[in-house]
Amino acid sequence: MRLAHLALAAATFLTALGAAPSAMAQAFPSKPLKWIVPFPPGGPTDSFSRPVAQKLSEILGQPVVVENVPGAGASIGMERVARSPADGYTIGLATTGTHSINPHLYGPRLPHDTSKDFTPITLATRYVNMLVVNAKLPINTVGELVAYAKANPGKVNFGSAGNGSSNHLSGEALKLVTGAPMQHIPYRGSALALNDVMAGNLTYMFDIPITAMQAVQTGRVRALAVTSEKRSPYFPTVPTMAESGVKGFSEVGSDLWFGIVGPAGIPKPALDKLNAALIQALRSTEIRQRMSAAGFEIWTSTPDEFAKVIKVDRDKWEPIVKGSGAKVD
Repeated sequence: MRLAHLALAAATFLTALGAAPSAMAQAFPSKPLKWIVPFPPGGPTDSFSRPVAQKLSEILGQPVVVENVPGAGASIGMERVARSPADGYTIGLATTGTHSINPHLYGPRLPHDTSKDFTPITLATRYVNMLVVNAKLPINTVGELVAYAKANPGKVNFGSAGNGSSNHLSGEALKLVTGAPMQHIPYRGSALALNDVMAGNLTYMFDIPITAMQAVQTGRVRALAVTSEKRSPYFPTVPTMAESGVKGFSEVGSDLWFGIVGPAGIPKPALDKLNAALIQALRSTEIRQRMSAAGFEIWTSTPDEFAKVIKVDRDKWEPIVKGSGAKVD
């Protein structure tokens, strides 16, 4: 009888051990999560992240605290994500710039490997850049901007969210394709650069429509073109760069994206839960409507699909970065 009791106790103990990982996985998350935005407050990445993080918090039943960690072309914030514990409680907003452009701009100076030091969780959205110019200048088309730059060497400058951002490289590509002399001035975020375009301290910039459209609608800047291959369904009156006479530009400007990543090695149960919850948040009617109004197209994926996009885009941007001569200070 005693042997039978011992056997039963041992079986119960082993069963409990086997169930422990499952119970732990089901318990995730049991504390607040941190969402790192590698750009300053007020810019498009911040405007995108905060409502999605709030919706994610509602779904997971835990606070999701957004923290802005700007600097060095977003590499400081991404480094914070990469070096955080791989437990699923720290995630961050990745972009085309952080994961596909920065490796070529910074090379060995980049403190992390974007293909090895992160866990891709899901793609979030795709978007276009829009070329906007100071409204007081006599420039109404991209062709006129190029002609103005060539006629006024040293006087045309453009801003960006920082070295390595997609709007930085869009400006460099315009220089490369047209041969027009244009000086890049990096800012700590798109909002600061756009303020200087409106004030006349910058000639133009490429910006995400979410931050540019209010300035366009109020007449403080003029929209000249979008960088995608086809016109944006959200801004159908704005021509493409190709329609504006800059052929082949869509190879640089298309397929811009935001995605959500964490440190490398997030356990699969936590990864699966994060992926499902983020997709639910992004596909919610509330978020879809909000992002559509801002010109963002929701684009979700599996972690493996996201990893493939990062790899393909890294390969695509390499010759573009090198050919443009884009540099980081």
